[in-house]
Amino acid sequence: MYWFFAELPGFNAQVNLSAAEIKRLADRIIAKSKETYDAVAAVPLDKVNFANAIAPLAELDAQQFPLVQACVLPRMVSPSEDICRASADAEKRLDSHFLLCSSNGGWLGLSCLPCKNPVISCKVTRQREDVYRVVKAFMERGERIGPEATRFVQCLVREFERNGAKLTQAKKEEMEKLKSLIDDLNLKYIQNMSDFTKFLLLSEEELAGMPPEFLKDLEETDGKRKVLLTGYYVTPILEHCKVGSTRKQIAVAYGQKGGKQNVAILEKLVQIRHRLARLLGYSNYSDFAIEPRMPMTSRKVLEFLEEMSEQLSDLANRELTVLKELKMKEEGNAQFGMEDLLYYMKRGEQHKVDLDIGEIKRYFPVKLVISGMLKMFQDLFALRFEEIKDVEVWHDTVRLFSVWDASSSDLLGYFFLDMFSRLKAHERNNELITQHKTHKSKAHALPHELVEGKYDHTCVVALQNGYMCSNGSRKVPVAVLLSQCPKEFDGNSALLRFPEVVRIFHEFSHVVHHISNRATFSRFSSLRLEGDFAEIPSLLLENWCYESISLKMMSGFYQDITKSVTTEACQSLKRRRDMFAGLKLKQEILLCLVDQIIHTSENVDIDDLVKDLHPKVHSKRFPFTFMSLMTMRVKCSFLKVFAADLFTTKFKDDLLNQHAGLRFRNKVLAPGGSKDPLEIITDYLGREPSLQPFIQSRTRNAL
Repeated sequence: MYWFFAELPGFNAQVNLSAAEIKRLADRIIAKSKETYDAVAAVPLDKVNFANAIAPLAELDAQQFPLVQACVLPRMVSPSEDICRASADAEKRLDSHFLLCSSNGGWLGLSCLPCKNPVISCKVTRQREDVYRVVKAFMERGERIGPEATRFVQCLVREFERNGAKLTQAKKEEMEKLKSLIDDLNLKYIQNMSDFTKFLLLSEEELAGMPPEFLKDLEETDGKRKVLLTGYYVTPILEHCKVGSTRKQIAVAYGQKGGKQNVAILEKLVQIRHRLARLLGYSNYSDFAIEPRMPMTSRKVLEFLEEMSEQLSDLANRELTVLKELKMKEEGNAQFGMEDLLYYMKRGEQHKVDLDIGEIKRYFPVKLVISGMLKMFQDLFALRFEEIKDVEVWHDTVRLFSVWDASSSDLLGYFFLDMFSRLKAHERNNELITQHKTHKSKAHALPHELVEGKYDHTCVVALQNGYMCSNGSRKVPVAVLLSQCPKEFDGNSALLRFPEVVRIFHEFSHVVHHISNRATFSRFSSLRLEGDFAEIPSLLLENWCYESISLKMMSGFYQDITKSVTTEACQSLKRRRDMFAGLKLKQEILLCLVDQIIHTSENVDIDDLVKDLHPKVHSKRFPFTFMSLMTMRVKCSFLKVFAADLFTTKFKDDLLNQHAGLRFRNKVLAPGGSKDPLEIITDYLGREPSLQPFIQSRTRNAL
């Protein structure tokens, strides 16, 4: 039987549109949004109710999300240049339509990508004061509605007001000027950091310890090697170069990219951010940035960081002593500096961990990893995946699955797997080399970088959100997992590096989170959670990649798949992950503290601040290369803390306990954004999250 997508129950998403169909669909989206918002704006303030003020906005969000995705997804996956071009043009037109309210980034519901998750209804209405007045009037009436509907209205109002809906016209103009200044300063900072012309000339003696293939990649000038100051070249030198003076020279030069000019830009940027926050009614920029991301104040954030730093101090000091002893043995009585961290961590890892990374890769054939991963998620969360054959997709390597509740046989959703590179194996290697030589390291990759008509990173795209229709029926979620796994070549099994295994597992966790969502409103899809709380389940589930019982399910020697990865290798992988965890986290805390303090205080001298903080994190100098331009770097630490507590408390002693998995699916994954994330986690744990499991998990195998 040949399936058409329209025949699949609950499936409204559209794929395989032609270039002309994409253009027409974009026209319909724009026209329908104007019609709906004009209708809501026309409601008299004394006659507002849920049916005429809120329901149309919620319905528009639900209906238009899959339509927008149908327009924009093809530029990431289609092998047709005409369709990719039409998709890119449609995206520009849609962005232009919402230009006045596009402060939250791109349309696509993407996980683990630079662009933000979309809230379509809010994007359209943020600068529509006439719509804001209607929504605000409804909220002030106090009409009794359910808790999820109340949260939906509160989110709408908050988005309006964070974008200046309550300001006078003069203050709105000031707000726009401040936002424009912030954008300009951000751009200048990034441009300074992206200068690929800076380099150092070093002799081969100064580069002792570097692999021959690395040296061959360096241009030779006047008998020396030209080392460009980009992450692609700097990081390997800091990890492998035996010459301490070279490491120091490289670290200082790289850390000073942007120089005093960027420090001045950053200080000015912070001042303008504070002005913007105060204009909108916040005491400082940190409080403004924290509000939609986590339920706490900037003071609580600082307390959290200080507590974490204090609890890590003993471990970090012990680790630093080990590194100093290693340097003493190798280089003699030389002062230990920040430039030595990566090199001696690598040396310490070689001494303490018996692990051959090249050998480990042989145990992860792509197809075996994928099949093992699918089985594990089905077993843990009481799900059933059924592949749907004979359906027209955008490439012959794409697979489509339906997802069912294993007990009730209820349909929960669908997902596509677009896992393989469009390139042949030798072409893929050449492409990676070309990217590296043109300095397109991951840190500098463009959001929509394509290789042979396909997005070049692993990510999840939401094609359709789950939601309850006005007639009582339910539309189910649909997701796409994109990756660039190698394909089999000349009959040889394609193999994955272990970090690639972890990344795919992490991303598929987003798929399951999305499919498990049972929220009433499309806005509360699991890939559209505020503050990146959608990362918590994926960070939690990454732990399965380091436990013997689960890793064996995804592994098998490429020449004999009955031989899974050894228990000893699994233990080594976990030990390698946790090596020098104290020092690594202290470095992260430094960035968080600097970020928080400058965004909560006035006129902070950043140089003086770093000098005051660095003894706590054992840093000799602070590389402004790593300075965050956006506040709330700390949110990553919070998410890791929550994930560690969930794993230790509920799963660590019985990784494949289906009862625990099903309860997690229903209590944590199903609500999506319909409840406060901290409330969801607290309810599931039976208490507030604790920092202790995180500290313990990171210190258990640290040395």
